[in-house]
Order: sequence, then structure tokens, then C-alpha cells
Amino acid sequence: MSKIVRPYKDSDLGKKAQVTKMFDTISGNYDGLNRVISLGIDIKWRKRVVKLIGASKPKSILDIATGTGDLAIAMVKTGAEKIIGLDISTGMLEVGKEKIFNKNLDNTIDMVVGDSENLPFEANSFDAITVAFGVRNFENLEKGLSEIYRVLKPTGTFAVLETSIPTATPYKQGYKFYTKFILPLVGKVFSKDRSAYTYLSESAAVFPYGEEFNNILDKIGFIAIEHKPQTFGVATIYVATK
Repeated sequence: MSKIVRPYKDSDLGKKAQVTKMFDTISGNYDGLNRVISLGIDIKWRKRVVKLIGASKPKSILDIATGTGDLAIAMVKTGAEKIIGLDISTGMLEVGKEKIFNKNLDNTIDMVVGDSENLPFEANSFDAITVAFGVRNFENLEKGLSEIYRVLKPTGTFAVLETSIPTATPYKQGYKFYTKFILPLVGKVFSKDRSAYTYLSESAAVFPYGEEFNNILDKIGFIAIEHKPQTFGVATIYVATK
């Protein structure tokens, strides 16, 4: 990332600690706000990730930065025997655990506290690894991606769903207006942490999307790298193989 963006500009904490604090704070209303902010389109994007991962028929899946577990829960449709959702925020995980319990998925999905840049798993542990709207929160992007590469099995699939910036007019202008003015306003009205939603738009603006992110994946060692822009380019799905 060309610029380091943190949630709380007046805090001496590092980015990782600030991101943890932010998600703990907004965990209670994160799901509802997410639906409002994305107009519900994020559900469709996640379904596409599930289809991509399901094609390889994985038995084990790790969903990093799982948050409240939306993607981990959706991954049940792949038929995987074991799914682990990992996140640094205990507040988000608690919300996710309740959702998993209510869906009777306790035997399939485990929610664990963990650092994406120091994964608590042995090398070559998972058939597939996913991250949805999480890689831009890594304190050290390349370190986090290297850890993912380490714990992914050879020939395993890695998929990332992340925000990006449209390049075509008028979508580019509309996206910038929405993220600069509307997104922070929605956060201010509905959340007790306005800084969180300002951060989410600012971090998306500096994230190395498209070919730039592909090049980072290539540098880490991934192969067969593809990126698939979604909804006029406001998000992108990246797929790669170890």
C-alpha cells in the first residue's frame, strides 16, 4: 500500500490494534450497516466466491478476516467438511458464533481468534483460503499474503473479495462521491464510531487493486492469478493457486 491508513488518527496504537478496536466497537451493527452501505450487492459477490471455491471441491477451508462469518457460513454450500473462520476481533467473532449456532452449523464451522499475519496453523493445511473485505486491513500486506501461501496446500485455491475503484466514467465519479460523503454519513447516523466508516472508505482508496494486487500475489509465489471486477468495478474478486 502506498499510504498507511488507520482508523483513529489521534491514537498512538499501531494499525493492527486500531483495526481490532474498531471492529470490536462496530460489531453489534456491522451486518446491518454492511447491507445498507453495499445495497445488499455484497451478498451476490460472496455467492460468486463460493461458486469459484466450490469448483475445486475443497474438504477444508480457512476464511481469514471472517468478521461475523458471512462468507464462512456461505462456504457450507461447497460441501467442505471443515471450515475455520479466523479474525482478530473477538467482538465480531461473538456475533458470528451466534449466527452459526442459530443455523446449527457448529459441527462444520469453527470461529477462532487469530492474527492473519501470524496464522496459528501448520504449513499446507487448507485446500482453500478466502478473504472478503479484509486484506486492506492487514498491517503488513505482503506478510499476511505470505502466511496465507504458507498454510495453503499445493494446488490449493486462494480467493479474495475486496473493494476497488471503478475506472470508467461516470462510475468512477459516483463511487468517489459515495465513499467520500455518503459512507461516512451513514456511519455517523447509524454507528457509534464514525471514524470506522471514514477509515473503511479511505483504506479502500489506497488499496493496490487490479493488476497492482495481481503483481503482489505473483511476487509472493501464487500462480494462475486472475481478477474479476464486480458491479462496474466497485469490488474485485481475485483468484490464485499455490
